[in-house]
Amino acid sequence: MKNVGNTDRAVRYGIAAVLIITGIFAEGMGRYALWAVSLVPILTATFRFCPLWVPFKINTYKR
Repeated sequence: MKNVGNTDRAVRYGIAAVLIITGIFAEGMGRYALWAVSLVPILTATFRFCPLWVPFKINTYKR
């Protein structure tokens, strides 16, 4: 089941990139927290599935 479209994927990858770059300049545990949080948009964009959208019936994927 896919519910993440192309534009949505691009936005998610962009958000992940910002989090990773911000993590590079962060210090201490904040760096690792930003990198860990960046995994969420990367994984949801890669697999084209966002479990948070299922209860809200949001679907941007077009076949």
